[in-house]
Amino acid sequence: MNADRQRGVALITALLVVAIATVAAVAMAARQQLDVRRTAGLLHGEQAWAYVLGAEDWAKVVLRRDALNSQVDTLSEDWSASPPVSLVEGGTIVGRLIDLQGRFNLNNLVQQSGAPDAQAIEYYKRLLRNLDLDERLADAVVDWIDPDINVRFPDGAEDGTYLSLEPPYRTANRLLVDASELRLVKGYDAAVLNRLRPHVVALPVRTAINVNTADAVVLSALAVGLTVADGAKLAEGRGEDGYPSVDSFRQDPVLKSKAVDASLLSVSTGWFMMLSEADIGEGRARLASRLQRLKGQVRVVSRQREFFDPVVPLPPDDTAPGP
Repeated sequence: MNADRQRGVALITALLVVAIATVAAVAMAARQQLDVRRTAGLLHGEQAWAYVLGAEDWAKVVLRRDALNSQVDTLSEDWSASPPVSLVEGGTIVGRLIDLQGRFNLNNLVQQSGAPDAQAIEYYKRLLRNLDLDERLADAVVDWIDPDINVRFPDGAEDGTYLSLEPPYRTANRLLVDASELRLVKGYDAAVLNRLRPHVVALPVRTAINVNTADAVVLSALAVGLTVADGAKLAEGRGEDGYPSVDSFRQDPVLKSKAVDASLLSVSTGWFMMLSEADIGEGRARLASRLQRLKGQVRVVSRQREFFDPVVPLPPDDTAPGP
C-alpha cells in the first residue's frame, strides 16, 4: 500500500515538473517572439528614419541644382514635382516639397522694430475674409507677437485675457516659431486652424509671397476688391512657366486698377518644407524638414516628426473656402 502511495506521489511530482517545464518553455518562446518583434520594430524604425533623412538630402540637392538653373521658382520645376512612391526593400517612401513662401508669413504682421505692420495686417484681414473667417482674429495675433503689453483696440488680447483661463498662461510677445502656436491665441479654435493652416506659415524673417506658387486664396488677398475667383484667374494666368518678374504679374488684366505693393511679392523662394514618410516592415517614420536656401546653399533650419500638412497633397477643393 505504501509502495502504491509512493508511486502515486512520484507520478504526481513528475506531472507537476512536466507542467512547470511546459509553462516555462511556452513563456520563454512567447518572450522570445516578443523580443524578436520588438527588435524587428526597432530595426525597421531606424531604417525608416534613415530613409526620411535621405529624402531630406534629396531635397537639398534638388534645391541647390534648381538655384543654379533658374532664378524663378514655379510649380512646374523639378523640386515641386512630387516624387512617386518609391519602393524600397521591405516598404515604401513618399515625400513632397512645399514652397513656404507661397503662404502668408504670420510674422510679417510685426516689423523688425516690434511695431505692428499696418500693410501686412490689412493683407491678413483680407485673407481671413476670403476664407470666410472673422477679420477681428488679426488683432489677437498681432498682440501675441508684438513685444509690448498694450492691448490692440478693440479685439486684441494680452496677458489679462490668457491669465484668466484654466490653465493660465501669458502671451509669447515674440515671433511665432510655428503656425501651430495659433491654437493658443484668442479665437483660434480647431475649425479656424483647419481653415487657415494651408495658407499661412511662421518664418523667422520677413518674406515676400511667391506669386508663382501661391494658391488662389493667398493671391486673392493681395489687393482690395479681389475675390477667390480672381485669385484662381491669377494662378491660371501664370501658366507652367510662371510670371518671369513681379512687374509682369502686376500687369495681369485681373489686377487692372488694383493697388498691389510690389514689396509684398516675389517670383523666387528661399524657404521650403520637405515632407516625407517611410513605412518599412513594422516601422514608420515621418519628417518635416524646414529648409532655407540662401546664395545657392541649402541648410536645415528645423525638423519635426509630427506635422499637419499631408505628405500626399490634397485636392485643391479640400482647402478652398466654401460658397
